[in-house]
Amino acid sequence: MDKNILEQAQQHFAELVKSQIERSEKMKSALDWIDYSTLKPIIIGFCWGDGIGPIISREAERVLNVVLKDEINNGKVQFRTIEGLTIENRAAHMKAIPDDVLQELKACHVILKAPTTTPEKGGPYPNIESANVAMRRELDLFANVRPVKIPGEGVDWVFFRENTEGAYILGSKGFMAGDDVAFDFKVITRPGAERILRMAFDFARKNGINTVTVVTKANVVKTTDGLFLEMAERVGKEYPGIKWEGWYIDIMTAKLIDPKRRTQFRVLVMPNLYGDILTDEAAEMQGGVGTAGSANIGKRYAMFEAIHGSAPRMVEEGRGKYADPSSLIKAAGMMLNHIGFVDKADKLGKALEICTQFEKKVKITGRDTGVTGREFCDYILETMQSPDLQEKYISFTG
Repeated sequence: MDKNILEQAQQHFAELVKSQIERSEKMKSALDWIDYSTLKPIIIGFCWGDGIGPIISREAERVLNVVLKDEINNGKVQFRTIEGLTIENRAAHMKAIPDDVLQELKACHVILKAPTTTPEKGGPYPNIESANVAMRRELDLFANVRPVKIPGEGVDWVFFRENTEGAYILGSKGFMAGDDVAFDFKVITRPGAERILRMAFDFARKNGINTVTVVTKANVVKTTDGLFLEMAERVGKEYPGIKWEGWYIDIMTAKLIDPKRRTQFRVLVMPNLYGDILTDEAAEMQGGVGTAGSANIGKRYAMFEAIHGSAPRMVEEGRGKYADPSSLIKAAGMMLNHIGFVDKADKLGKALEICTQFEKKVKITGRDTGVTGREFCDYILETMQSPDLQEKYISFTG
C-alpha cells in the first residue's frame, strides 16, 4: 500500500473535520431571525440564471410587479437584478459564485432565483461546485421548504429538507485514494439537525398539525442518520401535542405513491439527499417539477427558486419560449408569504391552483402543442385579478 496515499488521506480528512467542527460552533452563535416588518425597503434580488432561467424570470417579475405595485411605488419594496450567476461567468471565474456576485446577493434581503446550470465531470464547463449548494452555504440557508398540494387526492405535504450538510455539503471535497478507490463524505451536526427539526415541529404546531414524519436511513447509515434521529427524539419531547415517527427513505418513496397511506403524511423532515429525492417525486405527482416552488430559508437571508433545472436543451431546440413559469411564480408566492404579504401570497396561490390543477383553460406543454410561458402567465394574472377569484376557488375545492 502506498504510504503517501494514506498520509494524503489523513491530511485531507483532518482538514474536513476541522472545517465542520468550526461550522458547527458557528451555528451555535447565529443571529436572531430577521424581522421584515421593520425594513424599508425590503430588497428583493432577481437572479436570472441560465438556459430557460431568464425566460421564466421575466414572467415571475411581471407577476410581482402587479402584486407589489403599491409597495414598489411607496418604497416598501425594491427590486435588484443580479445577472452574474450565468454558467459562463462562473466558469470564467472558476467559482460557484464569483466574489462580486456574492456581495450583490448579500446586499439583498430575499432572492428569487431562476435555475442555474451545474457542470458535471466530462462536460463542456469546468466541474465547479453547484451555485445552489454554494449559496445555501454562504448565506446559511439551512432549511429547504417545499409544499406539495394535490387537493383532488387529499395530498397536502410540506417537506423540510436540511440544506447545508448531509451528503451534499462536501460534495466537491471527495478524495481519490489512488486510481481505484473513491471517497465522498456525509456530515450531520447536532445544531444543524436541531434547527431543521425545530423548524418542522414549529410549523406543525402553528398550523394545527399533530404529526411529523422524520425520514432517514438510520438502520444502515448509523452514525450520521442515527444522530439525526436522536435529535428528532430530543426535539420532539418539547412538542407534547405532536407525535413523530421515523421512516426509512426507501419505503417512504413507495408510500408517497400509495393512495391508502400518503394522505396521512403532512409535515416531513429529513437530511439533504433524501429531501432532494422525495420532493422531486412529490412534485412529479403534483404535475411535474415545473409546477413546484421551493424556499431556502436562513435567519438572515432567504432564497426562493424553481426546483427544476435550466433545461438548456429547450433553448438549443428553440423551445425556450414554451417553458412553464409556474414553478418560479409559485416560488415568488412563497417569498411573498415569507416577507409578510400573506394575503397577496394567498391570492397568487389560489390563482396558480386554479390554472394548473382545476380549470386548465389553457395548456402549457413545453412545446408548440401548448401556449407560451408568456401566454400562460397572462392566464395566471387574469385569474388572480378576477373579482370572483375566491368564489371560483371554492367552487373547485369545495
